[in-house]
Amino acid sequence: MSKPATTREPADRHRRRRAAEESPAAQDATAAPGADDEPLSQPTAPTDAPPATAQAASAPEAPPDRAAPRTWPDEADPKRKKVPEGLWMRCVACGEMLFRKALEDNLHVCTNDKCQHHYRISASQRVQQLCDPGTFEPMDEHLVSADPLHFTDLKPYPERLKSEIERTGRNEAVTTGSGYIHGRRVMLAVLDLTFMMGSMGSVVGEKITRAIERATEQDWPLIIVCSSGGARMQESTLSLMQMAKTSAALAQFDDAGGLYISVLTDPTTGGVTASFAMLGDVILAEPGALIGFAGPRVIQQTIRQDLPDGFQRAEFLKKTGFVDRVVKRAELRREISRIIDYGGK
Repeated sequence: MSKPATTREPADRHRRRRAAEESPAAQDATAAPGADDEPLSQPTAPTDAPPATAQAASAPEAPPDRAAPRTWPDEADPKRKKVPEGLWMRCVACGEMLFRKALEDNLHVCTNDKCQHHYRISASQRVQQLCDPGTFEPMDEHLVSADPLHFTDLKPYPERLKSEIERTGRNEAVTTGSGYIHGRRVMLAVLDLTFMMGSMGSVVGEKITRAIERATEQDWPLIIVCSSGGARMQESTLSLMQMAKTSAALAQFDDAGGLYISVLTDPTTGGVTASFAMLGDVILAEPGALIGFAGPRVIQQTIRQDLPDGFQRAEFLKKTGFVDRVVKRAELRREISRIIDYGGK
């Protein structure tokens, strides 16, 4: 019985290894190249590997420290028109976005029917809204305040006046003159918030007094649109004297049978409220107008009582009898003309 074939495998394997070592190719491969050379067993780079320069070229570039922002092309489409700035604004009362041109066409009243906030306007805008076109004739525009007290706060009073004149193009915080409202001749005085918050100084009191005296002479109805922060502190007692002067002139106007319509707008406060603003035969007010002498905090600390909400607004004052009517700006011209006709002027 023959042995298994597996017993001959070690012998056959030995003979094949012996033959491979004695071949010339094997001798050349096993020859020592030198003492300093690396052993043949060290692996070599594969022949199909790409060159080092190719690897460097194909490697992705490192991202920059800060990526460039993605923007529209620099060259704008010539057919595309840019939208001018300032076309839209947010209502300070209701927060709704308003088209500024629509607000101006609506007499600077919020176009939201649920809001209708009445914005503050300048004297020139008020005259344009009230008077018939081209009928207003200003008077006493040359009067300018002096500085007899040499008053200085953050800067001298003359410098403050100069800067206000340059900024507004007006000499004082009131515009007076004659004009027509729906064909009725009137004497008109309009306080201007854009000039030192419509504060009443010597010139403001003088111009209003002259307007009252002119209305007395001509027997014209007198319309005063009030909007002021009160007496002008830079003129101290001289500004307070204007309260007595204007009130005395209105007393003479009343004795002569004149018709005085006072229009209270936001805000009407301080010495203006304590003088000619509350002396009208008929007192009108715009919706939501702030009307009072002192601030709520001062009043509360003085009388030591809680005050109702909105007690200095036009609607509350109408309920308590200080204001005769609350009239929307769009209806003010018509209401004034009706009162003039009713008064027989």
